[in-house]
Amino acid sequence: MSELTLTVMRLGFLAVLWLFVIVAVQVIRSDLFGTRVTQRAGRRNAEARQTQDRQPAAAPRQQGGGGRQRRGAPSKLVVSEGTLTGTTVALQGQTISLGRAHDSTIVLDDDYASSRHARIYPDRDGQWIVEDLGSTNGTYLDRTRLTTPTPVPLGAPIRIGKTVIELRK
Repeated sequence: MSELTLTVMRLGFLAVLWLFVIVAVQVIRSDLFGTRVTQRAGRRNAEARQTQDRQPAAAPRQQGGGGRQRRGAPSKLVVSEGTLTGTTVALQGQTISLGRAHDSTIVLDDDYASSRHARIYPDRDGQWIVEDLGSTNGTYLDRTRLTTPTPVPLGAPIRIGKTVIELRK
């Protein structure tokens, strides 16, 4: 074997070895510090909170004026336990998705949550329904594991992993 071939093989082996070391360091770093998707989600949730803090009185008047929301019906979804404690989402008749996916309405940074874990949506009668989307660890409504779409009473805790969510006025 020529000297040139041997040198090229050594450099190639050295390059592959360094590539392995760099990938291993990146994996360890992501395990220790999390991923960027979680950071973006946290920023998006903080922006949503700021927007809702600026317009708390306008949303109920708009909904009440249209006659779509019943008296005593919930107007917001509040995270009462977990990493997003204090997060509030106004209920404006749209479906709210919950999970680890970055495009969820509420992004859960929870090891026990699936990417597309559950959804909460209004039915024709104005009641809010919670539905588990085939998650691994399940969705619980007041300590009962959900197997079918179920109406959510006002103030009943919805548990997904370590996160607890409630419908409130």
